[in-house]
Amino acid sequence: MVAQNRLLQAPPYQVEQALTLLGKNLRIARARRKLTVQEAADKIGTGPRAVMDAEKGKPSTSVSVYLALLWAYDLLAPVGELADPDTDEQGLALVSHKEVQRVRKSKGLSGDF
Repeated sequence: MVAQNRLLQAPPYQVEQALTLLGKNLRIARARRKLTVQEAADKIGTGPRAVMDAEKGKPSTSVSVYLALLWAYDLLAPVGELADPDTDEQGLALVSHKEVQRVRKSKGLSGDF
């Protein structure tokens, strides 16, 4: 029996909604550029099925297809802001908390070398 990837079968609701919205936005971007599915697929070097699946927001579609379509439509720039460590409030708070715990007073070391 082959194990099924639960993320692909039933992703968390928020993930599913984000993928659906991204797919819808990609379809609108392609249509505004007056590109066919085949033309978009040719531009990113894949088949039309991958473009159609991305536009449907399918979780099984490779992230590289989504990113390549964003690139093809000149919409890739904002992706650099995703998971930016400088704006990760929770991550920064966790690091700050750990740094405070690691501060220790030196034992017996002098500054005389």
